[in-house]
Amino acid sequence: MEHELLIIIPAYNEEKNLPVVLGNMRDAGVFDYADVLVMNDASSDDTNWIAKSFPVHVVSHVFNLGYGLAIQLGYKYAVRRDYSYVIQMDADGQHDISNIERLYKELKTPDENGKFPDIVIGSRFLKDSPKYDTGFLKMIAIRYFRGLIKLFTGKKIMDPTSGLQGLSFRAFLYYSLYTNFDDKYPDANMILQMLLLGFGIREIPAVMHYRTSGKSMHSGLRPIVYMFRVGMSLLAVRFRYKWLKKDRGAIEDEHFCKKKLED
Repeated sequence: MEHELLIIIPAYNEEKNLPVVLGNMRDAGVFDYADVLVMNDASSDDTNWIAKSFPVHVVSHVFNLGYGLAIQLGYKYAVRRDYSYVIQMDADGQHDISNIERLYKELKTPDENGKFPDIVIGSRFLKDSPKYDTGFLKMIAIRYFRGLIKLFTGKKIMDPTSGLQGLSFRAFLYYSLYTNFDDKYPDANMILQMLLLGFGIREIPAVMHYRTSGKSMHSGLRPIVYMFRVGMSLLAVRFRYKWLKKDRGAIEDEHFCKKKLED
């Protein structure tokens, strides 16, 4: 570990987009204050070799694990190497590099009560966020998830599906141990879980771009499957917390949790 901040980038067949993302990070001086981990999820193209041509850490999977498990392995990596903060972002170039510094700064900024956030979401839908069109089907899903989160927690999260997030040690330690971490779409369901457990979540405006190359995991009719799966997961999270009373106080002893992960 050279820095206290680790940037995790899950990548699957992103040979065209990844060099632009990493090149922009290099040119913006990100490597001067953060370490970067590329989780190559068994790509069949040159993603692995492109990542290794930059001064970043690379973990390559033998089998494709899916987005969620790739991210979770990144959290485990961060815990074992004692990072204090994690920022997760996509390899497809949709997350502007300028967001990194803002997320990092927000993670280290206390609120009026002196509390630091556990999760900072880069949001596409705040008042000061640049206009971004997610598509009709995806927007229906996002509004549905917003409504469920507001119903279950009383809190309004404008962009509960954003893959651009900053996490404190407390947050990514919990994620690294969470046995029900969604291996496909860990977004709105995980946000609900963390709110119910009392983790502090903030949103800040984020600059986003449209994918220029490759295929999104939300293309075609996939948003319908996505909305159904994550919607059911939100209900399951609520049931797990309210009726089964699972996970309450799960990270009261961070040292115990870290030892459990290492064992």
